[in-house]
Amino acid sequence: MRIGTVREIKNHEYRVGLTPESVRELVAHGHEVLVESGAGLGIGARDTDYAGAGATIVPDAAEVFGRADLLVKVKEPQAAERALLRPGQVLFTYLHLAPDPQQAADLLRSGVSAIAYETVTGAGRSLPLLKPMSQVAGRMSIQAGATALEKAHGGRGVLLGGVPGVLPGKVVVLGGGVVGFNAAQMAVGLGADVTVLDRDPEVLERLGIHFESRAKTRFANQANIAEVICEADLVIGAVLVPGASAPRLVTRGMLGCMKQGAVLVDVAIDQGGCFETSHPTTHDAPTFVVDGIVHYCVANMPGAVARTSTYALNNVTLPHALRIADASGGPGGWRAALRSDPHLAAGLNIHAGAITHGAVAEALGLELTPLEQALA
Repeated sequence: MRIGTVREIKNHEYRVGLTPESVRELVAHGHEVLVESGAGLGIGARDTDYAGAGATIVPDAAEVFGRADLLVKVKEPQAAERALLRPGQVLFTYLHLAPDPQQAADLLRSGVSAIAYETVTGAGRSLPLLKPMSQVAGRMSIQAGATALEKAHGGRGVLLGGVPGVLPGKVVVLGGGVVGFNAAQMAVGLGADVTVLDRDPEVLERLGIHFESRAKTRFANQANIAEVICEADLVIGAVLVPGASAPRLVTRGMLGCMKQGAVLVDVAIDQGGCFETSHPTTHDAPTFVVDGIVHYCVANMPGAVARTSTYALNNVTLPHALRIADASGGPGGWRAALRSDPHLAAGLNIHAGAITHGAVAEALGLELTPLEQALA
């Protein structure tokens, strides 16, 4: 199979879909790999590193899009990239289609088959291709929130860990999954006063056992959320409904009780955000203020630590890319890989002009084509 990866063009996105080490593995399996010149510079990987691993270096993204059968990226294709997609191609990347009807429309029109990292499943309802970036984003959320709390950045001027004789900052984490756990872990490590809210009693029990007295847990109902955010210095939005739009847990009206200069970090912004007042921002201009509350809503937080993020991502995406590519030469082609692996099949969001993921179809208000029918 001919596999391609390109330089990411989203604002301040420095990650890359394939590392030189991943290219070497694909080539060893007999596949041809095309890499756009300069694609890996954001992680310190030169064209010579890719060439040494067996890749063919091509001058621009248009050639990669034009020749590759399987495109391995990091972020959703931007408008200029979507115009280059063609029927029969397989796109393997993060998509986050629920809050992005224009991207969905373009992908449907292109005829491409789009497999989304964020909906590929694993054992026990896990999301293994989302997990490493959730770990990065959860840890970065505290780092970003602590910076936004500084007075020079519009915040209250609070040091999360406090100092002897001065109370630490109060951190509220909405959601106790991978993002929330990692955010809480970082906040606890800084010495902050941490409260995590979740709707799943098993998650709350697991958090309680792990953190013991170092973090408090509360059930995530409207009354408890409203109560804790009023006292918070920093609120982390860490909720996720796979493939669907994030639930709006904090309304604009609820901001009125918050401390002026408090900070909201919306890690769920890729799926539309869990604060009513959120809208996507970039690393160029990461924050904005609504009713005196600082909002940090960068949609590609892990891109700021591109090398760590790229290698963590490739660790989990490469086995699936190999499975897709290796199946391409056998009976049924690459679709055989999805028919034999329901976890990988769960990642198929769009196929040949049809929506194939239930949560995505519901969020966009579009007709669902059952997966079995699409793959037949």
